[in-house]
Amino acid sequence: MQTNSLDALIIGGGHNGLVCAYYLARAGMKVRILEARDVIGGAAVTAEFHPGFRNSTASYTVSLLQPKVIADMELVERGYRVIERPKSNFLPLGNGRYLLLGGSLEATQREVARFSENDAARLPDYYAMLESAAAILRDLALEIPPNSGDGAIAMLAGIRTARRFARLSALEQHQISKLFTLSARELLDQWFESAPIKAAFGFDAIVGNYASPDMPGSAYVLLHHVFGEVNGKHGQWGHVLGGMGRITQLMAEACEAVGVAIELGQPVAKLLVEKGRAVGVRTTCGKEIRAPKVIANVGPKLLYDRLIDRDDLPPDFRSMMAGYQCGSGSFRMNLALSRLPYFADLPGRGDHLQSGIIMAPSLDYMDRAYQDARRYGWSRKPVVEMLIPSLVDDSLAPAGHHVASLFCQQFAPQLPDGRRWEDEREAAVSSILDVVEQHAPGFRKLILGQIAMSPWDLERKFGMVGGDIFHGRMSLDQLWAARPVIGAAGYMGPVKGLYMCGSGTHPGGGVTGAPGHNAARTILRERGLLGRWLG
Repeated sequence: MQTNSLDALIIGGGHNGLVCAYYLARAGMKVRILEARDVIGGAAVTAEFHPGFRNSTASYTVSLLQPKVIADMELVERGYRVIERPKSNFLPLGNGRYLLLGGSLEATQREVARFSENDAARLPDYYAMLESAAAILRDLALEIPPNSGDGAIAMLAGIRTARRFARLSALEQHQISKLFTLSARELLDQWFESAPIKAAFGFDAIVGNYASPDMPGSAYVLLHHVFGEVNGKHGQWGHVLGGMGRITQLMAEACEAVGVAIELGQPVAKLLVEKGRAVGVRTTCGKEIRAPKVIANVGPKLLYDRLIDRDDLPPDFRSMMAGYQCGSGSFRMNLALSRLPYFADLPGRGDHLQSGIIMAPSLDYMDRAYQDARRYGWSRKPVVEMLIPSLVDDSLAPAGHHVASLFCQQFAPQLPDGRRWEDEREAAVSSILDVVEQHAPGFRKLILGQIAMSPWDLERKFGMVGGDIFHGRMSLDQLWAARPVIGAAGYMGPVKGLYMCGSGTHPGGGVTGAPGHNAARTILRERGLLGRWLG
């Protein structure tokens, strides 16, 4: 047994664990991070996947990282740089038709007007509606949700949230309530008439969401993807120079500067609970490490189903967690390319190749992809988004060559009929490349090397149960004060001394840093160290 004077022990060295560790250590606590892999960063890492070719391995684009976290950890001063997309999305539609969104409002309206002048006229009001809702999410992102039993604290949190909503006009309140309850199709049908326009906006509703755009609540997932910002510009997405691993490398530097100890290659086998209190962990090699506060930067399913003895959890909590839903339906690929792909609908080099290239021409296509996955395990015509980050970051590929990130939906977390992803992976890859080949003829011939990760691979490599990139479905029953479940929403687990700081807590998935920030604030408030919060 190892004894030490640790104040806090963090399980998992993903970005939220690094953020949490930084704030705790800056306030004077002695903190150690245990990371199972031999590289820091969790899902936000950059790695060589083919000789001379590097790319972000799982997380692949940035927008949601909190400006406060960037500033507090001095990431810009340490070398954090983001290149904005000149356009947001490019949708090749076939037969020489395409939709290219982004840039100025006027430029987007001109593009949309080629399909529908009515839709182009409605764009300003649609964007204003999204921004009203996104502003609330930005305000709430760094708030600590109320827990049942928190008494006055929960009441005050509820009052603050209600006041934010009450400041909006009746029309804004009406529109925002729809975002939280309707399906993406229902919402978009009320705004637009053109199928390509609906597809362009509806894509955000199924990213990391194993669902049809017809499912109630899918409109919220759309909103979750637009409340971020890049370089101070709301709703913008971009590429971090050096890939997503650059973010976590810089975060690790910030942590080490304030005294955080980071140990790699230390997978945790069990959380130790004595007399109803979390007291430390046991690693897979049998080493016990103790601390008065244990902070889990892993998903709730992994934590409560695999790392804690069932008898150490309250029965009601076990019952609620049994219904916690995981599985984002995502499949991730990185490709090394001999040259840029050629898209038949818009040939040549241009801003469209620096956009998110979305290969899904309609909401009906997205629905069929989901229904196919439910029936067979994975879609024969999946939804594919391609990014080509080497166009703006020449550190990722040899001169004249490129890397492509493919993020694909829908692929079942568990295959039916006892089939295994190890056996089906290559067939799924073939279906993905078929879709790309349809829009970019000759694409397969450009591929020099690749890495492909099914939901099973994402779970095995990154601890994402069911391959869930958000560590839990982003549905109304698993948001805010119900994330992960009622009674465990304030970053405090059901066992004394146990805390959570990962994407399975508010505000949810994506590279945000918000859960880590908020968990640290919760812990420092308990210890009476909140006065040191500003450093």
